[in-house]
Amino acid sequence: MHTRTLGQGLEVSAIGLGCMGMSQSYGPNPGDRDDMIAVLRSALDLGVTFFDTAEVYGPYVNEELVGEALEPIRDDVVIATKFGWRIEGGEMVGLNSRPEQIRRVAEESLRRLRTDVIDLFYQHRVDPDVPIEDVAGTVAELIAEGKVRHFGLSEASAATIRRAHAVHPVTALQSEYSLWTRDPEAEILPTLAELGIGFVPFSPLGKGFLTGTVDQGTSFSDGDIRGTIPRFTEENRAANQALVQRVRALAEARDASPGQIALAWLLARAPWIAPIPGTRRTSRIAENAGAAAVALSADEVHDLDRLADSVGVQGDRYNATHFSFIDR
Repeated sequence: MHTRTLGQGLEVSAIGLGCMGMSQSYGPNPGDRDDMIAVLRSALDLGVTFFDTAEVYGPYVNEELVGEALEPIRDDVVIATKFGWRIEGGEMVGLNSRPEQIRRVAEESLRRLRTDVIDLFYQHRVDPDVPIEDVAGTVAELIAEGKVRHFGLSEASAATIRRAHAVHPVTALQSEYSLWTRDPEAEILPTLAELGIGFVPFSPLGKGFLTGTVDQGTSFSDGDIRGTIPRFTEENRAANQALVQRVRALAEARDASPGQIALAWLLARAPWIAPIPGTRRTSRIAENAGAAAVALSADEVHDLDRLADSVGVQGDRYNATHFSFIDR
C-alpha cells in the first residue's frame, strides 16, 4: 500500500485501521482477545501502518489491546490516541481538557499502549470550558518532553483549528467524512489545505452502510450504536439505499467492492487524506486496504459527487446527545 503524508511530515498508510469497534459500539464485543490481537498484527502484513484508538474506548481496554498487539512491531507502526473526556465509574460523563487532565491521560495512555511516545495525540472533542490555546500549549509541552510526537484535533471547527494551529502546528484533524457525511467540505477541507494539516476521516464507510451490507431489514443487536442514530432508522435506511445502489453499480463495473469504491472516493479528494475504517476481521482489512489500488477517474468522482448531492441523505449522523459535543 502507498503512504500519505499528513501535516508536519507524518507519514502513514493510505488506509489506516480504526480500532474502536474491537472494544465497543458495534454489538457484543469479541470474546477472544487473542483473536483480536491476531487481527491487529495481520494489518501490518497487509500494508496498514496507522492505528487509531482512544482512552474512552472501553474505556481503557482498547488502548490495552492495541498496546499488547503492537508492542512487538512498535517501530513499524504509527499509533494515534486521544484525550478530552471526563470518565467516571467507567462511563463517559462529559468533557475535560484541562492541562493537568491532558498530562494525566498522556501518562496513562503511554502505559496502556506499552510505548514511550504517542505518535499522534488528538483532543477527542473540543472542551468549551478550556481555551484551545491552553490545550495546544499543553500538548506542545508534551512534544517538547518527547512523550508525544504530533498534535491532532477531532470534530473541531475551522475557527478552533486556526486558533490551535497558531499556538502549535496541528498535524491532523479527525472528523466524520464519507459519501454520506460531507459536512467538512464547505469550511474544513479548505482550511486544512491552507494550513497544511492532514485529514483522517472516521466512519468512512458510513458505519457499514456504504458497504451494502446494511439495509432496511437489518436488525441491530444490543450495544450497537447504530440503533441510536437517526440515520439508521428503518425508514431512513430505506431512503438512503439509492446512494448505495449507485456505489454498488460502480463497484461491479470496476471489479471492486462497494466499500472499496467509498474509500477510493475519499482518497481521490486530496493526497493528505487517510481514512481509518474499522473492522474486527482480517478479511475486511484486506478488502479495505485494496481500496488504495482503486483509482477512480475524475468523471467517476464527479458522478458520485453529483449523485450524493442529488439523492441526499436522510437522517442526522448523530443523536442530540452526541451532537452536543461537536464544535460548530
